[in-house]
Amino acid sequence: MDDRYIDGLKALSDPNRLRLFWLLVHVDQRVTVAEAMDVTQDTQYNVSRNLKMLFKAGLLTQEKQGKWVLYTLADQKLAHCKLLVDSVRELPKELFKEELQRCFIRLSMRVNGECVIGANSDEFNTAIQKIRQSL
Repeated sequence: MDDRYIDGLKALSDPNRLRLFWLLVHVDQRVTVAEAMDVTQDTQYNVSRNLKMLFKAGLLTQEKQGKWVLYTLADQKLAHCKLLVDSVRELPKELFKEELQRCFIRLSMRVNGECVIGANSDEFNTAIQKIRQSL
């Protein structure tokens, strides 16, 4: 059997990787490790490892830009990868409501479309606090 099939399924079998991949499918933007850390509330080690696994499975692309590594959804040419993306796209938004909210807040902090603050910044934490207080 071709390892590409197994790699794609393995990559999405972990709840944290599935959550990261779902976000990348739905926001359709390049995301830095720092941004993904804030959105998922996970460590740098775990986020980097999970994004690398999705990359190695051919589901994401990565690009180094200065000190940032940016990940985005890969253009899927293989039918099985397209089907994986479509399956993840159809998962209910309600399952990822909090992550999606944090993601939009974090992406709104970009300057000229670029990430300018690191993970767990005071700016991001303050923005999250304001949202929680308004609920």
